[in-house]
Amino acid sequence: MSHPELHGHAAPDAAFPVTDRVLDAMAVSRRNCEELLPEADWLKKLARSEATGLPLRIKLGLDPTAPDLHLGHTVVLNKMRALQDLGHQVIFLVGDFTSMIGDPSGRNTTRPPLTREQIEANAQTYYAQASLVLDPARTEIRYNSEWSDPLGARGMIQLASRYTVARMMERNDFHDRFQAGTPISVHEFLYPLMQGYDSVALKSDLELGGTDQKFNLLMGRHLQQEYGQEPQCILTMPLLEGLDGIEKMSKSKHNYIAITEDANSMFAKTLSISDVLMWRWFALLSFLSEAEVARLKDEVTGGRNPKDAKVLLAREIVTRFHSAVAADAAEADFNNRAKGGIPDQIQEVTLSGAPLGIGALLKQAGLVPSSSEALRLVDQGGVRLDGVVISDKGLKVPAGTVVVQVGKRKFARVTLGS
Repeated sequence: MSHPELHGHAAPDAAFPVTDRVLDAMAVSRRNCEELLPEADWLKKLARSEATGLPLRIKLGLDPTAPDLHLGHTVVLNKMRALQDLGHQVIFLVGDFTSMIGDPSGRNTTRPPLTREQIEANAQTYYAQASLVLDPARTEIRYNSEWSDPLGARGMIQLASRYTVARMMERNDFHDRFQAGTPISVHEFLYPLMQGYDSVALKSDLELGGTDQKFNLLMGRHLQQEYGQEPQCILTMPLLEGLDGIEKMSKSKHNYIAITEDANSMFAKTLSISDVLMWRWFALLSFLSEAEVARLKDEVTGGRNPKDAKVLLAREIVTRFHSAVAADAAEADFNNRAKGGIPDQIQEVTLSGAPLGIGALLKQAGLVPSSSEALRLVDQGGVRLDGVVISDKGLKVPAGTVVVQVGKRKFARVTLGS
C-alpha cells in the first residue's frame, strides 16, 4: 500500500520504527475522520504498539439517553471496529453516571438529567446494539459509575480544582449561553470533568467521538496529564446528516434509521436519500474501499443511474444489520411497492364501528397520528384503499376487509366490523 507523506509528524522514537504496518494503521485511523490530534503522538503510539506487541486502549463513551442506536451512531462505531480489527483493545463505555448530569454539548438550554431507572433501561439495549458493529468477543464494556460513584464529594471537589472556570467558559455552548443571558447550571460544568476523568480511570490511549465532543475529549488529555499519565490522542468523526440531508441524524428530528429497524424499512429509507447525500453516506457508512467508492462515483458521473449506487449502499447496510437474504427480500419488496404492489407482509388490524370515517380508520389503524393528518393526506392523494386513490374526505368505510396504504411505505390490512 502506498502512503502519502504524513504532514506535521514529529520524528518518532528511534526505538519504535515507523514500519509499513504502522503507516497502514495510520491510514486506517485517518480515513474520513474530522481531526486526529495530535497526529505525531498517535504515530508514536502506533509505532510503540507495533514494536512491543501491546495493544493500545481505545475508548468510546455513549450516554444511554435513548433506548436505540441509529446509523449516525455507527459512524464512530465503524471507526472503532476498524481499529479493533488492527488488534487494539476497544472499550465501549456506557455513561450511566454522566447521563444523570446531562451532556451540554451543542445545547442552548440546560438538558434535563435522566432518572436512574431511565438510564438502566436504556443501557440494557445499548451494548447489544453496539455489538452489531463491534466484535463483542474483543470488546471491553465498562460503566463510568464504577469509578464515578466512589469518587464522592471530596473526590469531586479535588477533581474540580484541576480546571479553571475561565477555560470552561471557552467552550462555545457555555460562552454563547452566557453572552445570551441563558442560564447555565453549575452541574453542567461537571460533565466534561467527569468524561475527562473516565480517560484517567481507563488509561486510554485514544478517545473517539463526534465533532461536537471535541471539548470533552480534550478535557481527557488535560486531566490525564494532571494525574501523571501519558495523554490520550483524540479522533473526531463527522456528524452524519439524516434522511433530510440537512440536520444531523437524530431521533428528535425524525430523520433517522435505527439499526434495529426492520430490513424493508431500512432499505426503503436509504433509497429515499438524495443523490448528493448518498456519497456522504458512502464515505461515512460503507465498508467499501475509498478506491471502490471513487470508481462507483466515476461511473455515475459517466452516466450510470445513481439509483444503482444507492441500491448497493442500501443492500450493504441491510446486510450488515440483518443478512444478505434480508437484503434480497427488501430489494424485492421495494421494487414491488414501486410498481404499486402490496408488500408480502403487512400488519393486520381489526377495528369495529362500521361504517367508519376514513380519518378515524387511518388513525385507529395506527397509520397516522391524528384524524386531521389523515384528511390532509387524503387531500394530497396520499391514501389508497385496495390500490384505489381516495379523494373523498367524508368517505365512510363499510364492514369488511380492505388494504389501506398511506404514502409509499405504510400499509395495513384492516378488518372492520360493525
